[in-house]
Formats: sequence, structure tokens, C-alpha cells
Amino acid sequence: MKKIAVVTTTRAEYGLLCPVIEELRKHESNDLRVELIVTGTHLSEKYGKTINEIECRIDHEIAIPVDSASEQDISNNQAEALVKFTGLFSKEKYDAVMLLGDRYETLAIAIAAGNTRTPVFHLCGGDTTEGALDEWVRHSITKISYLHFVTNEESWKRVIQLGEDPERVFNFGSTSIDNIITVANMSKAEALDSIGLSDCRYAVCTYHPVTMEGGSVDGQIAEFLGAITEYPDIEFIITKSNADQGGARINELLDKANDEIKNLHVFASLGTRRYLSLMRYAEFVLGNSSSGIIETPAFRVPTVNIGDRQRGRLQSESTINCGTTTKDIVYAIKTAMSDDFKDICKNVVSPYGDGHAAKQIAEKAIDVVINGRIDLKKKFFDL
Repeated sequence: MKKIAVVTTTRAEYGLLCPVIEELRKHESNDLRVELIVTGTHLSEKYGKTINEIECRIDHEIAIPVDSASEQDISNNQAEALVKFTGLFSKEKYDAVMLLGDRYETLAIAIAAGNTRTPVFHLCGGDTTEGALDEWVRHSITKISYLHFVTNEESWKRVIQLGEDPERVFNFGSTSIDNIITVANMSKAEALDSIGLSDCRYAVCTYHPVTMEGGSVDGQIAEFLGAITEYPDIEFIITKSNADQGGARINELLDKANDEIKNLHVFASLGTRRYLSLMRYAEFVLGNSSSGIIETPAFRVPTVNIGDRQRGRLQSESTINCGTTTKDIVYAIKTAMSDDFKDICKNVVSPYGDGHAAKQIAEKAIDVVINGRIDLKKKFFDL
């Protein structure tokens, strides 16, 4: 029997993997098994214990620490992930393991796969995010990986530029567009009611640490919250930060502000369906998450992208980039809410595919595992 493993470490990346898991499992048989491994913040109460939001079959739960106050914490998290996943991969002998993105713990899992000669099929390689540690983590995972499923043409070129054979690099688009078509199906009233709000004008927000900068997150969040207080007639629906260094401190500050700012509503997680449905009807999306760059334009909703975390990522015309001060953010929000900018957003075309990525990714992955000859002695592809 052939076995493919899919690993999920966070709520955000699970949302992108979910349609792929569904497509892969349509092909399960006596000859093929697709196993889901859940780890990272999914198992943490502090981050909403989002394993409870996973509705499909879970085959393994691997608990690793998710502390993020210091560089030492991050390295400790990686070390334990490396040891535990090396043990799992050695025991299970997967024919491939599917990983998505650029989390630091995902790099440790990719190294574990490399050490056990387990082929890695990587989603979302080739992107650039110059303001985050994710930048070098993502490219490192690319070099460990055998198959590459990128989300856009520019990323396809970059992965090949990193020396990967074009015959192993596929641009099927982003599964986030698949989700927009199939998952974001709550009405505005239903989505708002599910979080205790009645009909209103609102924004969806996420603010992550800018991990390549040494500045205090306290100052950054103070500026961010300062901008929110300038718009008392808009409800700000915020999902908490991830487990990057500084993320826990951001969440502490948001929890405190939640008790002090009337139009602020903070949630550990909203789940993919509710999050995307809320995004569909938002006045704008605010923060520095990749979802504002990738998903939001497909709804033709304005994005206010704060700071450098996403710098370098392929963007649509519906994205407004701004600095991190209250003044910068307030001005960007004003622009996003203007009639002229909303007219621009109406004609935006997403560069991240047509909403059929998951099916193509699953079919290619299965074909390579069942019929292909995987040779991990990769030859560097010279341009």
C-alpha cells in the first residue's frame, strides 16, 4: 500500500490544505491511504485548540511546544518537532509527505522528512515576504522538496531559479480561491450573528509579528489600535496572531484592548468558513496577513496591508500598502473606503488561479506516488 501524509500545524494553513485533503481522500483504496497529521498550535488551548475545528479523519496528533517569547523558544519548538517527526516518519515509511508554506516548525518537519528520505511535496513555495523569517524558511523547504505546487507564475519562476527542475514544478493556483468558491457560503447576517453582532459595517483584521524587525510589538500594536479608535462607527473583527516570536505578546495586548475598545472584537480563531464569509462582506481587510493579499482580492474587497511583513508578495490593485504609524493606517483606511478605490476593486482579477487548484494538486501527487519514479538524488537545474 502507498501512503501519503499531510501535515497541518496552524488554523491558517489547514484552511488551505483542507480542499486538497478532501480531493486526495476521494482516491483512498486498498492501494492508497492518505493520513492527516495534526500538530503545532492546533493542539494549544492558548491558540484556540483549533483541532476541534477539523472535521475530517485525524490519524496522528503530535504535540510540540508553541512558546514564542524568545529565539530560544522558537529553536526549542523546532528541535522537538524535528525529533518527534523523525520518529514518526521512520516508523510509518510514507511514500510522500505534503507540507504547505513557511512556518518555522514546518521547516523542522521538512528536515525530518529529508533525514528519513521521505519525499516532500510542497505547496506555496516561491513566494517572497521580505519582512518575515518565513522568507528564508520557505526557500529552504523548497530545496528539501521534490514536488512543488506554487500559486502563481512569478513563484513558478523563482522555484526554478532556485535550481528545481521545471518538470517537478506546477502552477495550479492557490487553494484559497477554491475555498472562496466552495466554503465562503454564509450570509452576512448569519456570519455576524455567529459572533454576536447584528448588521453593521465592519473590517476583518489580523496582525502578526514582523519577525525580521527588532522593534517592540507593544509599539506596533499601540499604533494599530490607535487607528481603530479613529473609526468608532466600524466594528473591527480581529483574529489573533500566530505562534511566531512576539505573537503571544500581541495576543495579550489584543485581549486587553478587547475589554477597553467598544468596537473591537477579538477571536482566537473564526474557522475557514466563517472567516472567509465575513471577509466577503467586509468594508476592508486590515493587518499584515497573507490572506489580505491572496484571498481578499477575489472578493473585490479592499486590503490595507500594514508594514513590511508581506513585502515582495505578488499583489493586486485592491491592496493599499501603508506604514505602521496610526497616521499612516488611518490615511490608508480612508483611501480604502473611498468610492474611487471601491470602483477600482470591482475590476480586480486575482493572480492566484481559477479555483480548481486542489483537484489538480491531488491528481498530480497521486500520479507521482502511484506511477512515478521518485529519485531524491535531484540534479540542480541550471538556467
